[in-house]
Amino acid sequence: MLETIFNHRSIRKYKNETIDDEILNNILKAAIRGSNTGNMQMYSIIVSRDETLKKQLWESHFKQDMVNQASVILTFCADINRFNKWCEQSNTKPSYDNFLWLYNATIDATIAAQNATIAAEEYKLGICYLGTTTYMASKIISILDLPKGVIPVTTVVVGVPDQTPELTDRLPIEAVVHYEKYKNYTKEDIKKLHQEKENLEFTKKLIEENKTENLAQIFTEKRYVKKDNLFFSQEFLKVLKEQGFMNNY
Repeated sequence: MLETIFNHRSIRKYKNETIDDEILNNILKAAIRGSNTGNMQMYSIIVSRDETLKKQLWESHFKQDMVNQASVILTFCADINRFNKWCEQSNTKPSYDNFLWLYNATIDATIAAQNATIAAEEYKLGICYLGTTTYMASKIISILDLPKGVIPVTTVVVGVPDQTPELTDRLPIEAVVHYEKYKNYTKEDIKKLHQEKENLEFTKKLIEENKTENLAQIFTEKRYVKKDNLFFSQEFLKVLKEQGFMNNY
């Protein structure tokens, strides 16, 4: 299992091959074995294989080819709807339409997603997370008929890989692991921890292509700019309220 984790790659090209139903079912079983808040499992997984539906999702996910190519699209959702209905049918009043339980359910959905991806990779399948899920939450809600109390958190495409990309670089362990207490970073720490990433040939090429001074500027000035961050934040807050969350804030 460690070998599978250490060799994780995001796959963006897939063969036109289906995934065996038993394998898919085991991937989903792995997902629901993940830890979750209070064993309440406040998440749902939408499995999309229908070609017409996949095309609609492809359009929502910025028309990324891997969405059409992959055998299966898994949309992981924070879901208080099911638990609320159970409480109401059990003669008790739920109170989960708030930020705390949006947060809890989002964590639950993310853990389930990661369990699923590790299981898929153990079967030598390819996976890729789609960050576009949050940006396009409103359209995805409409396509998948998500009722109030259900919010898409992340999407994972799964399929037979048609590429073997190089491993993506990661910061050294000391960049993200703190022992006993958080140790804040000095300027020297920041420089040292990012030095290897900044000196990669791939990074140098990116800087040249984007015409920036350094890698940090690519993130702040090209990829995730303030204007877009604010716009999509407001859009997502709007979706949360429409779906029955955050109405008391």
